[in-house]
Amino acid sequence: MSAEREIRWVDFTGEQLQMRYSPNFLKKEVADKLFDTLENEVQYFSGDLTKIRVFGKWRDIPRQQVAFGDPGLSYKFSGLTLPALSWPQFLSDLRDTVSNLLGYYYNFVLINRYRNGNDHIGEHRDDESELDVEAGIASVSLGQVRDFVMRHTDHRNRLRKVEPVKVALDHGSLLHMQPPTNKFWFHSLPVRKSANGVRINLTFRKVNEISIE
Repeated sequence: MSAEREIRWVDFTGEQLQMRYSPNFLKKEVADKLFDTLENEVQYFSGDLTKIRVFGKWRDIPRQQVAFGDPGLSYKFSGLTLPALSWPQFLSDLRDTVSNLLGYYYNFVLINRYRNGNDHIGEHRDDESELDVEAGIASVSLGQVRDFVMRHTDHRNRLRKVEPVKVALDHGSLLHMQPPTNKFWFHSLPVRKSANGVRINLTFRKVNEISIE
């Protein structure tokens, strides 16, 4: 897997917002192969690892998820602790490509699989204390194009108007959310009933703390 070619970047900047988006991070044939490999070789978590705590109640997540990373790592959010499975070669190759391009070593990846347009993720911030803030979040998208929507916390809380940001995440694209974006902006992948195809998203993170469960 190689990014040694002309990568096209689109910058999103604004009030406390810093993001870079590459719609052509992976060549189509590479993205197609990676999508097929994920579909054929990855088994997603089941049981208690498919539930999160929302307003004090445990609910099934409206998507599938699994995590991979360096030995001993885990990631905690919404009352859930996801253990990192060992890197398969094809994912460590992708991790190295992303890390070399962006200049940070990402030691953990969370994979979300959206089965259809009803699967989604609600508004949230990836602001957990164990994350390396400077590395940000690097997100690779495969399959069905879906809208990625961002809202400033002040706008969300009706304190003042800040224009939302929406990005259609293409097959084979890379989105890098840089600081201080995650501190001030919520992001989501809303329901899109017309988007019937499978979407797979890989969010690479640098986790500072090692948790051995």
